[in-house]
Amino acid sequence: MALLKSQIESLLFVANKPLTAKELADLLKIKSEEVEAAMQELSANYLSSESGLQVIKNNGKYQLVSSAENAAIVQEFIKDETSGELSRPSLEALTVIAYRGPIAKIDLDRIRGVNCSLIIRNLLIRGLIEEKADKEKKESFYNVTMDFIRYLGINQLEDLLDYERLHADDTIDKMLNRGEAVEEIVPGVQI
Repeated sequence: MALLKSQIESLLFVANKPLTAKELADLLKIKSEEVEAAMQELSANYLSSESGLQVIKNNGKYQLVSSAENAAIVQEFIKDETSGELSRPSLEALTVIAYRGPIAKIDLDRIRGVNCSLIIRNLLIRGLIEEKADKEKKESFYNVTMDFIRYLGINQLEDLLDYERLHADDTIDKMLNRGEAVEEIVPGVQI
């Protein structure tokens, strides 16, 4: 059970959205009932350890969140994160989303070579990107928002410098299809 709780905890940590027991069960190739039992133990562990984290459940979905006791400090941090300048990694991810959107998180991760969950969360909070779920593919896709376009002072994404060439770059498409990092296809190129 310890390994299962650890795996669920990791999945909840990297997910930028709540997950159902069925989604977790499918990912872990186990039964939903096993996930439910592990979630009860995991929730109890967080509550009894006075952790800064907790697992919440709403409408059959679970999410790993900061504890209510730390709400003030977390809100202050988020305020700073959402009102300050974007970090270089956030700008890189936002650029990829602008030029390649709609883009799945896994493709964004492949292009950048790192997990972009926290960056996506930050960009969503700032209102610079939006998420659209594709139920058939069971995947979320990201696009820039109208606020992003308005902030840049352009009329449409196609007004971005070299948009047509970069939006349709088949080198990146080939890389995504093979699951490679950009540096493996085009040495020295960092996106």
